[in-house]
Amino acid sequence: MKYSIGAGSATPPYEQLRVQVRDAVAAGALAAGAKLPTVRALAEELGLAVNTVARAYRELENDGVVETRGRAGTFIAPQGDPGQRQAQVAAREFVDRARRLGLDNEASLALVRAALNT
Repeated sequence: MKYSIGAGSATPPYEQLRVQVRDAVAAGALAAGAKLPTVRALAEELGLAVNTVARAYRELENDGVVETRGRAGTFIAPQGDPGQRQAQVAAREFVDRARRLGLDNEASLALVRAALNT
């Protein structure tokens, strides 16, 4: 996911980033369990201070959009009702396992389609 910060915007940079991540999650572009870049890496990529990105991540965590797992990093939190959240987590686990097994997206989707048709 690419983020952009408008230097001339009246909106503070941390808020621009927060809104972009929130909107990407709402649109489904960032799924539950997706790992966000480290604060330092994203700050460097965007030309922002580390504290600016850290504030955006804190705000997102307070909003329930992301969850921080200590040294493991920051991840998109499951969204919606409990059943939806569990399905999001299961989908992320499936994708992670399929990738570890060397399956591409089409092969993974074919398996899901077959399972849905049973």
